[in-house]
Amino acid sequence: MVSRRVALTAAGVGIAGVAGAAAVGAAMMDDERSPASASPGDAVAFYGEHQAGIVTPAQDRLHFAAFDVITKDRAKLVEMLREWTAAAARMTQGRDAGLLGAVGGQAEAPPDDTGEALGLPASGLTLTIGFGRTLFRDAAGADRFGIADRLPAALEALPHFPGDALRPEISDGDLCVQACANDPQVAVHAIRNLARIGFGVVSIRYSQLGFGRTSSTSREQTTARNLMGFKDGTRNMKLEDTDLLREQLWARAEDGAAWMAGGSYLVTRRIRMTVETWDRTPLAEQEAIFGRDKGEGAPLGRAKEFDEPDFDAKGPDGQPAIAKEAHIRLAHPDFNNGAHLLRRGYNFVDGSDNLGRLDAGLFFIAYQRDPRKQFVPVQRSLARADILNEYIRHVSSGLWACPPGVTGDGDHWGRALFA
Repeated sequence: MVSRRVALTAAGVGIAGVAGAAAVGAAMMDDERSPASASPGDAVAFYGEHQAGIVTPAQDRLHFAAFDVITKDRAKLVEMLREWTAAAARMTQGRDAGLLGAVGGQAEAPPDDTGEALGLPASGLTLTIGFGRTLFRDAAGADRFGIADRLPAALEALPHFPGDALRPEISDGDLCVQACANDPQVAVHAIRNLARIGFGVVSIRYSQLGFGRTSSTSREQTTARNLMGFKDGTRNMKLEDTDLLREQLWARAEDGAAWMAGGSYLVTRRIRMTVETWDRTPLAEQEAIFGRDKGEGAPLGRAKEFDEPDFDAKGPDGQPAIAKEAHIRLAHPDFNNGAHLLRRGYNFVDGSDNLGRLDAGLFFIAYQRDPRKQFVPVQRSLARADILNEYIRHVSSGLWACPPGVTGDGDHWGRALFA
């Protein structure tokens, strides 16, 4: 029997035609695929009500990329989103980005996969897309793609917070893609191939590598530590918290943007830590700043990590056992009108600066139903009084509308938005 690949080559189909076929049919075609991942459990389902990579148990590695759309052609953007979806559906299952793959195409043409993930399993790869405010109206106010009337109210620009030192060149963007995996090469491969497919339509604005997840998104995961050595995200929402997720994570049609129903809003913040100063801070002071002990992660005055903090308890000196300026108090839902966030941030170390200090910290990632009611009040509280601010600087910021999941072969990222 003649394979589809051989038939295409024999018929003289051009590379552009093959790429188009891949974009439309990759999710449906089972022949001539590159090998699947080593075990079925290693691949995360791509299709579903919600995008993977949100409540998915947090993987160990991150490659996050923000893109600027450089075309004014709506049709080209929509076609790229179709191609991205087809490639994402394949890569998350441990396959090549394109139908021909890294080594199966014509020798005279560039491969439709870059090849660095050949032989690697899916490694739990998830790809999550988000749309920024400037996709709806650019900085000049232009409605480039005829979707300005679909801008969600919840995608309101984040305010300036006290202490912000944001760098515009590594903030915001028209699109973002969050690639999470348990192998850094798999995550990098995914972003690299989406950038390759999007050549001429989008360009990477900035990207961020991350390691060592700093939150758990499932009760089966242990709480990880940030680069300050403390457990991070103890009170995080978990995939098992069905009612809480329905109330605080997933957008609804009645929120004002029907195309976002089942989606979520993503806030990213690159938070640089002055780790050299922190490392010279006494342990007792470190624990007072966080409001938790460093070993177990328990709230001060309690024994276990998940014990409820007692904010009324007094210390031997008669002062609150958990200081009024402690991070745990200022971020707690009890002091923020019940606001919760689903965090899935990552540590980063990006070399060192010209003074020999590590460029290190936390790439903060948080999903929620409405940033105006969740991230913004929490961050205002922290920015105003958190003692931790002496050791951190927010240098990058982004806000994104992440649509619901792709339902099947005929669906694609952004379909409802551009319908």
